[in-house]
Amino acid sequence: MKIEADLRRRFTVRTEPFVHEGLTLDVLLPHAADELIDEEEFEADERLPYWADLWPSARALARWLLDGPVPAGPVLELGCGVALPSLALRSRGADVLATDYYPDALAFARANAERNGLPELRTALLDWRAVPPEMGRFGAVLAADVLYELRNAESLALALPRLVAPGGRAVVADPGRVYRGEFLDRMAARGWTLQEERVREPWAPAPAGSVEIRVLILRPPPG
Repeated sequence: MKIEADLRRRFTVRTEPFVHEGLTLDVLLPHAADELIDEEEFEADERLPYWADLWPSARALARWLLDGPVPAGPVLELGCGVALPSLALRSRGADVLATDYYPDALAFARANAERNGLPELRTALLDWRAVPPEMGRFGAVLAADVLYELRNAESLALALPRLVAPGGRAVVADPGRVYRGEFLDRMAARGWTLQEERVREPWAPAPAGSVEIRVLILRPPPG
């Protein structure tokens, strides 16, 4: 496991289990996201290493994907972090491209596919605030907990029409971020339709020991 060996040389790491039905994954993560904060990166682009945690929305989205049909055709995950939803789909044989704008996140994503005996996970460095034309379109575009800033809501609403193929869908898992409404308003103004499902995901830091995750399924207008 060459990728993991390299990461262990560069990071102090930990693992978290993910178990759903017949799938068990041992997810490799940096020991603490706070240790990865880079002041220069924050000053330049307000970047914080959110990718280095396994958030409830990612877990909930992975479960939702495991319980549903396998998407037909290529799937794109935006802001994947360690890419648990992509790993869940790879366990079912789906063709997934996991993307993030942190190279280290992508290295952890590939390492997790390797260490769990999954087929190789394709990854690509991508800032979805500036989607290149060569990205193409996908039958399904996924994102987990990405609406925590206004600029994210704005840029995601611009990116999805360029990434989702006709007849496809975007699936966004959100724990109640303040800019969710802004994002949905922008998608509705573009004619996208919304289906919403609510699931609860265990999370010890929450007062109730779990959080409600909304799975937003968005489809583009016909034509």
